[in-house]
Amino acid sequence: MLGDDTTTEKRLRLLQAEFTQHEKTGPGDGRSATLVHGAPPVDLGTLDYMRSAVAEVVTHTQAVAPNAGPAPADQADVYRWSRESTEHLDIGPQLVREAIIYRQGLEHALAMGDTDAVRTHPCPGCGCWGLYWRAAAKRAVCVNRRCTDKDGVASTWTLARIAQQYIAAQESASRRAT
Repeated sequence: MLGDDTTTEKRLRLLQAEFTQHEKTGPGDGRSATLVHGAPPVDLGTLDYMRSAVAEVVTHTQAVAPNAGPAPADQADVYRWSRESTEHLDIGPQLVREAIIYRQGLEHALAMGDTDAVRTHPCPGCGCWGLYWRAAAKRAVCVNRRCTDKDGVASTWTLARIAQQYIAAQESASRRAT
């Protein structure tokens, strides 16, 4: 593995290097149909996911900064390119950019099976540290029994909402520090 770095860029590089290979499923029961075509050498689902993540950042950057220039060839460099291309903008678009990048970092971690990435955030509703990832719903769920909706169902949160709260808290802390 390439290490345990939690930046979005490093997570995307790790996805490229380690998670595009097909899983080995074992020999099976010894009986299988003859394949006409072999399996592709890489996991196409992961490649499609990475392309769509990069495309989202490129589209957003070019929308808010039309003079951004071409996106870099290396997919993981798109985050640096986006920051450099939008650093002259007001704080609002920069916070939106950072929330997109942070959300994608959480998505990259989940794509690699790291559900603990969600657990490091407080619940946006009640503030407790009890979130866990529910893969079937593709949402984070709060374990606090008092944090429910009007029907008594546990509160759930999108990664976008968690990222927005995290970036807003970081911005608030940096304003207080200066």
